[in-house]
Amino acid sequence: MSEQLPEVLESVFREIPNLVFEQQGPRRLRVKLRADALPALLELLKGRAGYLHLSAISCVDWPQLNEFELVYHLWSYEVKNLVSAHIYIPKKPGRYVSVYDLYIPAAFFERDIHEMFGVFFEGSPSMEPFILTEWYGPPPMLKSFSTLGYVEETFGWQEYSPEWLSSVNSVQ
Repeated sequence: MSEQLPEVLESVFREIPNLVFEQQGPRRLRVKLRADALPALLELLKGRAGYLHLSAISCVDWPQLNEFELVYHLWSYEVKNLVSAHIYIPKKPGRYVSVYDLYIPAAFFERDIHEMFGVFFEGSPSMEPFILTEWYGPPPMLKSFSTLGYVEETFGWQEYSPEWLSSVNSVQ
């Protein structure tokens, strides 16, 4: 596969069909694979290659593709290398399987992505809001979300001209 790739990673990558990787630096790999293959990759990385630390799961909304990109960032203290595994899932239905059973911190990241993007993770222990507890609008991190539109629909505009403001303006 690659002369720079640690042997342990090379053996793991051979087991995942259609996996494509790119070296992005001396200690960073970008891996692209099919969504249905991600749980197997994570299990192999954790169990066989020592990638014990899930440092983040991030999400990107790609409206032109009508897909979400989920990126799983894994660190190995043995290999001293970061693997970022990229998958794409359809925006409709916007569902994916939780990896909480492999990495307990995934619950936090999945909950955040659900709240901000609307992706539902099947098997995650909680999909309840924890930041936007009083929010009733659409997921605010979607590129289709309009902050101004939401404000105009949700709140009424009114003139605000307090007396003290005129005295501040006249000082200049």
